[in-house]
Amino acid sequence: MKLIIQIPCYNEAETLEITLNDLPKHIDGIDTIEYLIINDGSQDNTVEVAKNWGIHHVVSFNCNKGLAKGFIAGLDACCKLGADIIVNTDADNQYSGADIETIVRPILEGRADIVIGERPIDEIEHFSPLKKKLQHLGSWVVQKASHTKIPDAPSGFRAYSREAAMRMNVINEYTYTLETIVQAGRNRMAIMSVPIHTNPELRKSRLFSSMFGYVKKSMVTIIRAFMMYRPMKFFMTIGVLFMLAGTTVGIRFLYFYFNGASAGHIQSLILASMMIIIGVQTAIVGLQGDIIAANRKILEDIQYRVKGLEQGQAFQEDYSQND
Repeated sequence: MKLIIQIPCYNEAETLEITLNDLPKHIDGIDTIEYLIINDGSQDNTVEVAKNWGIHHVVSFNCNKGLAKGFIAGLDACCKLGADIIVNTDADNQYSGADIETIVRPILEGRADIVIGERPIDEIEHFSPLKKKLQHLGSWVVQKASHTKIPDAPSGFRAYSREAAMRMNVINEYTYTLETIVQAGRNRMAIMSVPIHTNPELRKSRLFSSMFGYVKKSMVTIIRAFMMYRPMKFFMTIGVLFMLAGTTVGIRFLYFYFNGASAGHIQSLILASMMIIIGVQTAIVGLQGDIIAANRKILEDIQYRVKGLEQGQAFQEDYSQND
């Protein structure tokens, strides 16, 4: 059983060594533990720090491509390197290395494909009261969109089985945390959450510059993921609301019409017609989106099989070279 711990990095030279020193060297049930960093266009000596420490693998981008692309590139590299389990953690030492055993244990026991570390959000001192409330709100919205019970959706401390990692796709360029949960729920993967600990803050988050920016990007990510993976429900809900509103306005017009006072309420008839037409068109978009989603699922299955062939071949070639 091989575990690879991946760490996305962007100018993390000051904190990376602290994070690496905290990682486990042995876990019961794991035969091999290797470490991989994703250098997301760092302009400092992040890679040198990692290599001097003894990191096994480095995936490098020439320019900064964002957390989401780095995360997926890391999963792909880990699978090609023969990982059975992949753990993703942050380079700022936010998460406790000792908890890696906690999040891989359900996968080792066959109880889960994806395990997400649940931070004690209400106890984290450097989180403002507003941020704590927004974290809870965002997690609640993701639960509803994904039909999962993950209390800390934004947590980046998570473990994936090889099977789950090969099925992951991230479309947005902001973050992988929210979309991958919606995707896992839609694909009915075995996903669960376990409590973890956090370390004191070493630096400010670089993921967002302001609370407003964080909320805006998170909501756009959730809505976009919901539209992609559950288009029928999303657009049908909107369409039905428009049709109900149009019907209500139409009934109002009919009330005045049968009472002989329709002349002054022709605007209601126009508004009712427009809202019903918009509702029907939105519902049709939902049907089209559902067809597209079905085709996407077929493409994802094809991609999964192609990844399996590519990663299996890459692992065999690497194994032959090592021999």
